Amino acid sequence: MSHRTEQIRNIALVGHPGAGKTTLCEALLQAGGTIQTAGSIERGTTVSDFDPMEKQRGHSINSTITSIDHGGVHINLIDTPGYADFRGPTLSALAAVETAAVVVNASTGIEHGTQRLMDYARARRLCRLLVVNKIDHEDIDLQGLVDELRETFGSECLPINLPADGGVRVIDCFTQHDGDSDFSSPAQAHQQIIDQVVEINEEVMGRYLEEGESGLSGQDLHDAFEECLRQGHLVPVCFVSARTGAGVKELLDLFEKLMPHPGEGNPPLFVRGQGEAAEPFRTTPDPASHVVADVFKIINDPFVGKLSVFRVYQGTVRRDSQLFIDDGRKPFKVGHLFKLKGKEHGEVDAAVPGDIAAVAKVEEIHFDAVLHDSHDEDHIHLKPLDFPQPMFGLAIQPAHKGQEQKLATALHRLAEEDPCFRVEHSKELNETVIRGLGELHLRVMLERMKDRYGVEVTTRPPRIAYRETISARADGHHRHKKQTGGAGQFGEVFLRVEPLPRGSGFQFEDETVGGSIPNQFLPAIEKGVRQVLDGGAIAGYPIQDVRVIVYDGKYHPVDSKEVAFVSAGRKAFLDAVTRARPIVLEPIVNLDVKVPEQYMGDVAGGLAGKRARINGTDSQRGGELLVKAQVPLAEVGDYANELKAITGGRGRYTIEFSHYEPVPPNVQKQLTESFKPRAEED
Repeated sequence: MSHRTEQIRNIALVGHPGAGKTTLCEALLQAGGTIQTAGSIERGTTVSDFDPMEKQRGHSINSTITSIDHGGVHINLIDTPGYADFRGPTLSALAAVETAAVVVNASTGIEHGTQRLMDYARARRLCRLLVVNKIDHEDIDLQGLVDELRETFGSECLPINLPADGGVRVIDCFTQHDGDSDFSSPAQAHQQIIDQVVEINEEVMGRYLEEGESGLSGQDLHDAFEECLRQGHLVPVCFVSARTGAGVKELLDLFEKLMPHPGEGNPPLFVRGQGEAAEPFRTTPDPASHVVADVFKIINDPFVGKLSVFRVYQGTVRRDSQLFIDDGRKPFKVGHLFKLKGKEHGEVDAAVPGDIAAVAKVEEIHFDAVLHDSHDEDHIHLKPLDFPQPMFGLAIQPAHKGQEQKLATALHRLAEEDPCFRVEHSKELNETVIRGLGELHLRVMLERMKDRYGVEVTTRPPRIAYRETISARADGHHRHKKQTGGAGQFGEVFLRVEPLPRGSGFQFEDETVGGSIPNQFLPAIEKGVRQVLDGGAIAGYPIQDVRVIVYDGKYHPVDSKEVAFVSAGRKAFLDAVTRARPIVLEPIVNLDVKVPEQYMGDVAGGLAGKRARINGTDSQRGGELLVKAQVPLAEVGDYANELKAITGGRGRYTIEFSHYEPVPPNVQKQLTESFKPRAEED
């Protein structure tokens, strides 16, 4: 079906786990004629959960794009994961749509995922729709749920249809007001929503007050309705049962007739430039303009190769189009243009503004890349999404030798697909660390690495980047003398160490006089000192914030060599450090924890047991508190799971490095004792 921008609707189905998003997606596809029979999660036959891991687990892991042609419109529908561990694909989908349909389980009501996703959609200025699913279940209080929705999300949440006959069908309340419903009445719901809609436009409001509803045309109400959606003045509430099909056809009609097309939704948040110098850049949904498109999803398909999925905001992308990536100067040719329907990839000739399409096998494309066909669009990017920070970490290494390159490739591919999966390599600690949003997130990534790329790894908690330093001045001395029958080795070094302020690093100074040590041997002494700096003196961690002053020494005109002064410098430095009251430093991080107010006591108590300093609390929207603390990094290794257990998954946190501080004496004793066997082996 060829379509224009005005005929496109972009909808993301989001919500808490178990709300029924995937089942609803199947019901919508069947009602729209895209599939003949709705698939089953239990049998692994749904369009969206086609990944083998999704079939095995019985829930979504990835976002899946499909589409429905209904009543003259083309609906791009994105089914998203509910679990917070897979929030990356869900939030990425919100960058590509005008409308977030937040699915609510009628049995369980508002859950923390509901709250979080409503907040994300509001922050992204998306039109929001609350879809109450499972209205056929027994012992549900739909009137109470609507009251709870209005209390939590505002009085702008109003039913646009109502269930009837015990959830067997629904009654439209926007265009009519007749019939009997299971609660409230269509007439009352109709009046509430009309009163809310006309408030947004003074002219419409004036005519309504003078002539009543009869004085308003259908176009007046339609335009005012969409303006309400854009401004967040109205959040329609509708009712469905994805299992029985009740309300599904009505939901499709709602998408068609009242949800905004790409030219009506709030304009995307593009900016030109970086940082404080960045300026807003407005795209226009004009098919004849220069192309501007944003890549919001990467799929590494084992058969098609790398698929880059993008949303077109301006211009028309055609097969054979020449497109640039970000600020690149070398274009690529669109050889094949795909439309995605679950795991199926159908070729299309063109994608107009508002369309969602994909190109294959262009390795240079990355997540959030801007594709364009003119250098007038250089330095343009979509305002970054507010992704949760991946905090849960595991250090990994290949389980089998020779798989280092395969591991690097697998990690790169996985990181391309999920913006909340991060790979870090520490040269200092010689370890690779993967970070995600939780234990489940990383477990899935490790399984995917094994199944898709054939790479097995061993895991352990990441090491802590401790440091060593000194707290006093001290002198050190060493004479290196070695005679083996021929030419010998000789070098003698006297040096002094002094502590420097935190963050000063390392300084090496020469205060020798009278040629006691020739200048050509000073680099060798510094080399020996730096060997200790890298490997540590008391606990095996790098030494920082120290000044080394070489002030005297001796040499032999025949036996003195570079290797002798390297050894003398190293051992003289070790001698001085052991006399300078050495201490071990640990990294301290700023920890910000957001939790519902009722969990504040448990969270504060838990932090107190982690040597944390709580610096204050701030009230947040929705009854949450922000706890600001400083805590040793070593104490928050498993904090993601601990916070999840305390708050039932409703808490979240961020950390960032602050500074280094001395560890407590008992911790320093443990670290130095564990280093002694290694020191003796050396």
